[in-house]
Amino acid sequence: MANNPKSNIPPIIVIDSREQLPYRFPYETITAKLDSGDYSVKGMETRAAIERKTKSDLFSSIGNGRARFEREMERLSQLEYAALVIEASLQDLFTAPPYSAMTPTAVINTLLAWSIRYGIYVWFAGNREAGEKITMRILEKCWKEYQIEEADEKE
Repeated sequence: MANNPKSNIPPIIVIDSREQLPYRFPYETITAKLDSGDYSVKGMETRAAIERKTKSDLFSSIGNGRARFEREMERLSQLEYAALVIEASLQDLFTAPPYSAMTPTAVINTLLAWSIRYGIYVWFAGNREAGEKITMRILEKCWKEYQIEEADEKE
């Protein structure tokens, strides 16, 4: 592995302009329209992205918004790394949110099928705070791996 002078440069996090209640990061952030996902790293928007969902949003997206959400999964599948971070535990999904027409079984089966079909990593964060932390860690790791890859390619 090459010594990369950029390896100590922190990532700049890109937050999708449509994100209504964005996570906060200890890094510089910019707001821009992302073609896929809610979060990425500047310069890597076509390589890595993370889609964030609350439990109620997940149930709604798989139910009434299914066609749109599946198109989002299809777009994410074109990236080198794509993840869905859910602000709930797997156990939490066994109880549908109030007024949801979707059954927990249907939601869980859809997540399983789509993770296989589209190669998207599904992370059950448990809550918003953990979702924010895992999203930050994923973006940090993507940034570091791509910096290593870039340095190795220059050798």
